[in-house]
Amino acid sequence: MRGKAWFDPESWFGVGAGTGGARHWRGHRRQWFDSGEMKYVILKTLRERPMHGYEVMKALESETNGCYKPSPGTVYPTLQWLEDEGLVTSSEASGKKVYSISDAGRAFLDEHKETVDDIFDRVGESMDRLFSEPIMAVNNGIGRIAREAYRTAWKLSPDDPKRKQIVEILDHAAKELKSLV
Repeated sequence: MRGKAWFDPESWFGVGAGTGGARHWRGHRRQWFDSGEMKYVILKTLRERPMHGYEVMKALESETNGCYKPSPGTVYPTLQWLEDEGLVTSSEASGKKVYSISDAGRAFLDEHKETVDDIFDRVGESMDRLFSEPIMAVNNGIGRIAREAYRTAWKLSPDDPKRKQIVEILDHAAKELKSLV
């Protein structure tokens, strides 16, 4: 966890890079975007300005405060599909393929405005839930527990039975938390 915040969604819950997207905190969703929604997300992103694929990925990551990190295997095929459909155009700039939304792409976004708004409202709700109280207090509590568990274990010798006690305390806490729901 070096260099990361004590609460990092990717390392604590397996969300973000390599997982197909973050879990949704409503409970029934398993990813940020449903099948077929990425085209709307990328088009809306390109509406702001032309970008190459990597810039699109970074813009989407930024939009979700790093909780969703789209993979090249998601973004590039979607960009290619959008280009094949005439919704974006591409040109070469400094050896990179830069994508721009076309007039047809703008019309497509306008035609599907309600869908696009629903997607971004849902993402906004998820972000609000993730970064609001009491979740932030929970995140801080997790950080305090992790710090103390590591600090204490580090200070003890490898054969000290108190190291086993640390594990027992953490297991007990996990069981107690699970019993709340």
